[in-house]
Amino acid sequence: MTSVIKLFGNSAQTFFVILFLVLFLSSCSSLSSLKFWGNDELDSDEPRPLQEISNIKNIKMDWNLSFAGENFLGNFVPAFSANNIFFADATGQIKSINPSKGKINWEQKINSLSSGIASGFGILVVADIDGNVISLNQTDGSILWSTNVKGEVLAPTAISTKLVIVKTGSGELLALDRDNGSIIWSYRSKLPSLTIRGSSSPVIEDDKVYVSFDNGRLGVFELDSGFPVWDGAISFTEGVSELDNLIDADSSPILEGNRIYTVNFQGNLSVFDAAQRRPVWESKESSFYEPFILRGVLGIISADSKISTYSSRTFEDSWKLEEYALRELSNPETFKGYILVGDLEGYIHAIDPLTGITVARKKISRNKITTLISRSDSFYAIDEKMRLFSLSF
Repeated sequence: MTSVIKLFGNSAQTFFVILFLVLFLSSCSSLSSLKFWGNDELDSDEPRPLQEISNIKNIKMDWNLSFAGENFLGNFVPAFSANNIFFADATGQIKSINPSKGKINWEQKINSLSSGIASGFGILVVADIDGNVISLNQTDGSILWSTNVKGEVLAPTAISTKLVIVKTGSGELLALDRDNGSIIWSYRSKLPSLTIRGSSSPVIEDDKVYVSFDNGRLGVFELDSGFPVWDGAISFTEGVSELDNLIDADSSPILEGNRIYTVNFQGNLSVFDAAQRRPVWESKESSFYEPFILRGVLGIISADSKISTYSSRTFEDSWKLEEYALRELSNPETFKGYILVGDLEGYIHAIDPLTGITVARKKISRNKITTLISRSDSFYAIDEKMRLFSLSF
């Protein structure tokens, strides 16, 4: 202690120094609960750090292209037709791309857009920020027609041999003539007082249109006439405040056989029987993305990025995965027997649907991955800064 006494002078000073050291050392156990003290406990408010994995599959980047604008809602997605990829960004830049090497076939520039592109039966369809639905020729990008639907269109349209089905942010569903854009029929849903900014795309199957609305209901309509065939509640409001009762459905319904799978925010994962026109099973879930169905597994990515799975036949619980909690996962996409997701740090993860084990991972961007979509032997990722990546394994 001599050196301490010499350093601090008189005995009174020495006493206080020793007292401080004793109190400091005795507090180490309490300090160990703090993050900076090296404790392994996780902060429940922070994105879960990635765990090490063994890469069984190798994710390869084949090419990437940069576009303009931002993709915060994840509603700018590529469309496909024959041997071409079509992509439109928020500034109105539209390109036809050769999928093998990312070579540009043609490009067109129109007004700023509110949502991505749809393709089908020889045409492309986009929607601009002024409520105009615009049809273009797939071959050269020339404009065929434009129709104002008096509402913002936040999701890609659905295209049939005769009609273009459009859903607006104000809850209106419209059918436009595929050849000239004239309005054939329309239906307006009851819009709740509070919604999330975003929207789901209509789905066309067997001459019917399936739509999930912002009021938390599934609607089914005759394609040619717009006649409402039936509807059902994905979930019911249970809270007392407007925020508690927010059960917005911003994901498209998934059709598999005779079943329709739907989910909404602060609501349920619900399965409807199309023949009986009623729900046959539900589970309390909150999600912005459509469910995935793969190898007998029904799964959902919750709003907090936890993944829950069930048997698609019996609906019994399967595995649950929390290692990506709060990592702001993208929509799930199935590809070659695996589940793909992107995250806030620009990683792509491939997960085995039978075990929940991550079998591949690759960082492709410095920005958040907002959207994934697969086609044939490739899958495509779009990040928040509107970069399009072509990937495979």
